[in-house]
Amino acid sequence: MINSNTIFNIKNQTEFEGLALQIFNYQFKNNRVYRSFCDLLYKHPSDVKTMTDIPFLPIQFFKSHNILSTKNNIETTFTSSGTTGNVTSKHHVTDLKIYEQSFTKGFQQFYGDIKDYVVLALLPSYLEREGSSLIYMVNEMISQSGYIESGFYLNNLSELKDTLIKLDSNKKKVLLIGVSFALLDLIESYKFNLKNSIIMETGGMKGRRKELIRADLHNKLKAGFGVETIHSEYGMTELLSQAYSNGNGIFNCPSWMRILTRDTEDALTIQESGKTGGINVIDLANINSCAFIATQDLGRTYKNGSFEVIGRFDNSDIRGCNLMVL
Repeated sequence: MINSNTIFNIKNQTEFEGLALQIFNYQFKNNRVYRSFCDLLYKHPSDVKTMTDIPFLPIQFFKSHNILSTKNNIETTFTSSGTTGNVTSKHHVTDLKIYEQSFTKGFQQFYGDIKDYVVLALLPSYLEREGSSLIYMVNEMISQSGYIESGFYLNNLSELKDTLIKLDSNKKKVLLIGVSFALLDLIESYKFNLKNSIIMETGGMKGRRKELIRADLHNKLKAGFGVETIHSEYGMTELLSQAYSNGNGIFNCPSWMRILTRDTEDALTIQESGKTGGINVIDLANINSCAFIATQDLGRTYKNGSFEVIGRFDNSDIRGCNLMVL
């Protein structure tokens, strides 16, 4: 079994690729669903010599199967948000300490120690349901924060406005993390001119507003908060790691996570950087579920390892792989 400390102390690409191949071999042997998927593709450890040879499990499997690479007890199950009648994804987590290590070290890699920030969370759509991995993460970040002002806000926008302006004017380091529609609600009610605050959107209108392209959303938020850049977080129920953008929608991964893109016409072909394709994620923190996931997001990668998200596949756009359902 691979120690989680090994995952979170990767120093270079060679170490990452070596560990990715190790985890592939481990999950091939211990994850029944992933093994069946690999068998259908005729992909076995003897065929997998490099990272790009590794098969990526379509993310839809988290809706229809239990994706586990261990027989350890499940500590919690994270679920995706979904409209009424839709099947939601379920990510069974057998070791919450790995998730806690991942989001703590991931944030630290890009922003420093969470203890130095006042964490204000505007996540109403997530707070209103159970099983959100984002709520678990932000709740832990609030707990780790060294400030009593840190906390969640639901409908009390006036109180949030007063707190945010006071903290910012007192030159405190503030992280306001919010779902897009709620951040828009806030700036439509109040105007800000912030100097010491990071505004981080987690994406999604959750059916509350018309979806906006990223540039339009960020322009509205920049104007409303009086800031030069809008930060973003890229994560999902099926992952235990997050990528972060400090502006312009360009994301960077922590050292134990990588993004590749696949050809939209041939789901088994990994593309070179610079081309638009389906986003495949390697998240080595997912050692107990599946570390190799083909998402339904469209994006492109860059040579320095950064990436951007361009949109999502429509169901009609998913081509080139008839193994989406076992």
